[in-house]
Amino acid sequence: MHETQSNGTPRNLDLNLLVALDALLAERSVTGAAERLRLSEPAVSRALGRIRKALGDPVLVRAGRTMTPTPHALAIEAEVRELVERVQALFAAAGNTDLRTLVRGMTLLVPDVIAAAYGPALLARAAAEAPGLRLGFLQESHIDLPVLREGAADLEVGIIDTRAPEILTEPLFDDHMVGLARPGHPLLAEPVTAESFARARHLIVSRRGRSHSPVDTELERRGLRRTVAATTSTFTSALFLLHGSDLIGHIPQRLSHVAEQFGLTTFPLPFDLPALPFAMAWHPRQDADPAHIWLRDTVRFVMREPSPRPVSATATPTAR
Repeated sequence: MHETQSNGTPRNLDLNLLVALDALLAERSVTGAAERLRLSEPAVSRALGRIRKALGDPVLVRAGRTMTPTPHALAIEAEVRELVERVQALFAAAGNTDLRTLVRGMTLLVPDVIAAAYGPALLARAAAEAPGLRLGFLQESHIDLPVLREGAADLEVGIIDTRAPEILTEPLFDDHMVGLARPGHPLLAEPVTAESFARARHLIVSRRGRSHSPVDTELERRGLRRTVAATTSTFTSALFLLHGSDLIGHIPQRLSHVAEQFGLTTFPLPFDLPALPFAMAWHPRQDADPAHIWLRDTVRFVMREPSPRPVSATATPTAR
């Protein structure tokens, strides 16, 4: 974001343009970037003009009522985000950061059921302690993407199965599955056994569309096999499907109150399954960032677990 002298030395370096570029790429809109930066639209438009001149690229071009980034803008987006975060952390380390005056967006990569279970408490804490912080909840993709490394998400919460060695993780709690069914389901007329459970028709939640899980492994160990009638990629859709059908499913026990709000009934599974190791993960570049520290502390608080020391990602994945 500078002009260059004949000897290649930067001249008129303006870090404000870097911040403006980051906001423009995040919002894909001059209006959105202006609101994010608390500047006027003409000021952001002028900054965009200077950015285009400095980069020799249009950066954002009009596409109907929206703006779309150029290939060059997409190529540098993650690097720009990382540079802004590093600059913010650098200056924050020199003094105390007032979270009440901080204006920033942060994105959590979480399964929808975790967002439903803990999002309201997280938002309430943010409103009270960091009102300028805008939280985004991003659903997991059906393919594994390096979203923490590339800066598309600031924090991942759930069952962490990343293989990136630099990613830091912190365990939150171990949980276990409980069964789910609509009220009055025939399965619940008697105590649920492994045999009656296997005879029911099942719904599986899998972001990759898999129809085999640790439940099937345990049933097969007992010489049993179940019928998987449907799969879905989100817990939210599963709750609607279970409520309106005779399918049965399961959900982590700590999150079961979300299902109960849908009027569903939980029941103990008739066998033991491996523990579900919930954790949070982040990229090391954000480890000392005060806003990120606040976010980790708040997630830890609302999920009611102590603060173990972060370790490199080595979590054993469950079926996803």
